[in-house]
Amino acid sequence: MWLEIGRQHLSLWRNIEIVMVNAMIPWGNHLLLPLGTLREPFSALKRADVVIVHHADMASKLEIQAIESMVHKYNESVPIFFSILAPSHFIRVGNISYTCPLKDISHAILLCVSAIGSADSFVQRIHKMGPMHVDRLDFSDHHSFQPKDIDIIRKRLHKLESDFSAVPMMVVTEKDYFRRPEVLEHLGYEVLVLCSSLQILPLKGCNEESFKKCLRQHLEIYNLA
Repeated sequence: MWLEIGRQHLSLWRNIEIVMVNAMIPWGNHLLLPLGTLREPFSALKRADVVIVHHADMASKLEIQAIESMVHKYNESVPIFFSILAPSHFIRVGNISYTCPLKDISHAILLCVSAIGSADSFVQRIHKMGPMHVDRLDFSDHHSFQPKDIDIIRKRLHKLESDFSAVPMMVVTEKDYFRRPEVLEHLGYEVLVLCSSLQILPLKGCNEESFKKCLRQHLEIYNLA
């Protein structure tokens, strides 16, 4: 379960409580950090004003229903919305002013490198774009790439080039690129950054407009209090 970072700090003032649940691994092993992935116990859902089920397009209807049931078990009236991280284009490391369409990786040999909490969603979205082959290299969440990591990445790319007799490309997320952009500029291979935007899905009677309306209503309530 992903909770907005501020929710863990009760002394931090805020005017709306938003919980984001990863539909691919909604509750992890049901244990709190450091033994599990939950930042707060399930009872914290009682404080939520809004719940967003993220990567909803990568979960089945039954999985979505199970998430809804768990949320409403602790907070019967909370509105639930559904979101995806929709890919839009690539930018090229070394020339970020140049954008590439998503179709540019069709039939390509790729190495997906990431240091995010949900690497599976990133890799699955790349698969859907039709590359010939996708390899992956996952680092721990929030990891900042070091020179030794670049050596590991370069060796993996060399192996792909040898295995497929074609020059591979590396793909990273915006989050990973902007953490240390200079590190990836001298890899010796083309590196593409996948650019995406968060979108509210039109699902179960909810859409982006109803989401914005819900937020406005909560903000108005807090402003009047």
